[in-house]
Amino acid sequence: MIQWYPGHMAKSKKEIISNLKLVDVLYEVVDARIPVSSRNPDIDDIAKNKKRLILLNKADLADDEVTSLWIQYFKQKGIAAVKINSITGMGIKEIMDTTKQVCKEILDKKQQKGMMPRLRVMIVGVPNVGKSTLINKLIGSKRAKTGDKPGVTRALHWIKTPNFDLLDTPGILWPKFDDEKVGVMLALTGAIKDEILDIEELAIQLIEILKKYYANYLMSRYKIDKIIEDNFEILKEIGRKRSCLISGGEVDTLKASQILIEEFRSGKLGRISLERP
Repeated sequence: MIQWYPGHMAKSKKEIISNLKLVDVLYEVVDARIPVSSRNPDIDDIAKNKKRLILLNKADLADDEVTSLWIQYFKQKGIAAVKINSITGMGIKEIMDTTKQVCKEILDKKQQKGMMPRLRVMIVGVPNVGKSTLINKLIGSKRAKTGDKPGVTRALHWIKTPNFDLLDTPGILWPKFDDEKVGVMLALTGAIKDEILDIEELAIQLIEILKKYYANYLMSRYKIDKIIEDNFEILKEIGRKRSCLISGGEVDTLKASQILIEEFRSGKLGRISLERP
């Protein structure tokens, strides 16, 4: 069981709940590769009847067919979902169009009252899903702090964009991962600091998923002739192919693990989704 709930996250949750009444719609940013594990399970309860959009970020790294299945999955639950890439700006126009559709009733009411048809949006997400990068794309500048380290944003603040007013929130996670798989998924995608989990164990878990869905990527990327049952032996084979050797010709499995995980995270291994609906 992984315990990881810094004090500022508990405070963020309270602030999000108290500020939700100020906004018309909630944007929930998730990692397209792990749309379940990168969602905060508290959000469904927190958002209740609030209009909502799920933004499947890093969609350029995810398996496109699987992402389409996720969009259908959320649609069946009554939540609109849009695939995006916050770095390139892919999907930004679709966010705007979908927001207008989802909030049509709210916009019409504002116009009837003679108010500016301008929406107030709250943006939420677990650490390191690319929330700050997305905000910078939405506002066309670099006002939101960004970084590879999880948990860069620490306070709530309003940001004006050309289309709406945005309330940014710190990344929040839940008090514990009831399912160990969730911790593994978050660690593989870099949402949890690498120091918390064993890198070799993570690599073994990644190999297990790759064997099931993307064996061809493993074989072509690391010139592996055949996929065997023993995941640790596959890891050693990756190490041999990448010359991760230490004295006596032993394989440096730690270095091999780091290479595998980095090449998955960067997309060099291929477009991979770790979760399916």
